[in-house]
Amino acid sequence: MQTWEQQKYLSKLPDAKGAAYNDRLWEYEDHCLPDTRVELRQKIMDWFEDPNGEYIFWLNGMAGTGKSTISRTVAWELAEKKRLAASFFFSRDHGDISHAGQFFTTIAAQLTRSLPVLRPLISQAIQEHSDIWNQRLSEQWKYLILDPLKNAPAQSIQLVVVIDALDECDSTDDIQMILKLLAQAKCLETIQLRVLVASRPETPILLGFRNFPRERYQDFVLHNIPPPIVNHDISIFFRRKLSSVKSEPGLSTTPWPGEPIIQRLVEKADGLFIYAATIYRFIRDDNYTPEDQLSVILEDHNTPPQSPTKHLDDMYTKLLQQSVVGSQIVRVDDHLAVRFRNIVGSIIILFDIMAAKEIAKLLHVRTIATTLASLRSVLSVPEDEDQPVRIFHPSFRDFLLDSHRCLDSRFLIDPKEAHITLFRNCIMVLAELRQDLCNLREPGVSVGDIPEHIIQRYIPAHIYYACRYWFHHFQLGNPIQEDMDRILRFLAQDFLHWLEALSLIREVSNGVLIVADLEMTLRVS
Repeated sequence: MQTWEQQKYLSKLPDAKGAAYNDRLWEYEDHCLPDTRVELRQKIMDWFEDPNGEYIFWLNGMAGTGKSTISRTVAWELAEKKRLAASFFFSRDHGDISHAGQFFTTIAAQLTRSLPVLRPLISQAIQEHSDIWNQRLSEQWKYLILDPLKNAPAQSIQLVVVIDALDECDSTDDIQMILKLLAQAKCLETIQLRVLVASRPETPILLGFRNFPRERYQDFVLHNIPPPIVNHDISIFFRRKLSSVKSEPGLSTTPWPGEPIIQRLVEKADGLFIYAATIYRFIRDDNYTPEDQLSVILEDHNTPPQSPTKHLDDMYTKLLQQSVVGSQIVRVDDHLAVRFRNIVGSIIILFDIMAAKEIAKLLHVRTIATTLASLRSVLSVPEDEDQPVRIFHPSFRDFLLDSHRCLDSRFLIDPKEAHITLFRNCIMVLAELRQDLCNLREPGVSVGDIPEHIIQRYIPAHIYYACRYWFHHFQLGNPIQEDMDRILRFLAQDFLHWLEALSLIREVSNGVLIVADLEMTLRVS
């Protein structure tokens, strides 16, 4: 097969945006500091280099213990050694990397770049199975990855696939299927494939590994590392990061914050690296002085001592009280809290990430920049308005949605209420649709012949999102009769316009599934 023919087939492979360790999405995420996590990183490298080692290394730990930072660092180190086969960083609120639909196709696409010898074999598989991305995960694994690796020209090489946050994949069945299929890598001989999996120790993953023969995987429990080792690494983080704050006006002539305070911060972190990272971002907030921010964190907390996340919850509460309402009067305080719940409550349950200006359009508000500006310690808010807003760590979402953890009702997010609010906003967006949305004036034109920039101009991100996800928010919300009336009006006035928009954004197949679910919903109601 000619090179141009190979490229024609390979270009069809769905390649999930944001999956790779070095994707633009993760550009400002932390890496391990050079002299931290030394023993663990060496342990992973020893596992990789041991020809008789287990085929899967499971790095598991509770929320906030630094799994993603370690995964990202190891991926970079393996790439430097030219031993990284592929990487997939799952994320619950990031569209195509929140599920397994494009998991194996993305791994295959990356393999064609890291191991060019596989290009003809994978392109041949696509030619023979033209709809492979719509087939079962087991067939995608077999035809796109396992068989090409088996049949590749003999060369003794060992590569690693890094999979981060597997617990954030939205289907427990898919999680267990992925683990089951990856275990088959043991049969590979000339090109050996090792897999590093990082996740929380949640039930679907525990069950998946329970079915493994013990010799096929090695596990390492992050939260079982002796506290002195973890505290040592966290203290290094605080010293390194806060040393840059010493150049701030008023702080340069005296040691700041000083070793006793460093140790208090380490104690409050309680082994959680996410605590340390969030505190640093909070202290660097340009709206307040570093000393004032630090004093907020060092205040005594009131979180029940029996809570396993007491320090983290206390930090999030204090941070929000300072950043959202500050010392505002009660009436303004309530207004700011309502605005916080509307904007941040929407961001944490979105099915895909969006830029701030697009979120504002979806929510029908003029701007959300003012609200987001004070939350940069927990939200990634790029200066470039075309880049997406996202939460730094899933523990923040978990905190806001849990009434047992978020004890300040001003910030507690009711997920059902947040979903139904987004549904109503999506329906309002769909009411703006019209016939010939892209002003083509050619009824018979093929979607494939329409330039992508034309579609994006007339169907920007907030319209795309509303078309794709409005019914999902309805299903997860707490609808009332008025919401059923909204759907009936939509069906009477905007249904055909919605179908046209779906065809333009190539989401008709998802539209069919929505219609089937909608029919059942209406029949029941």
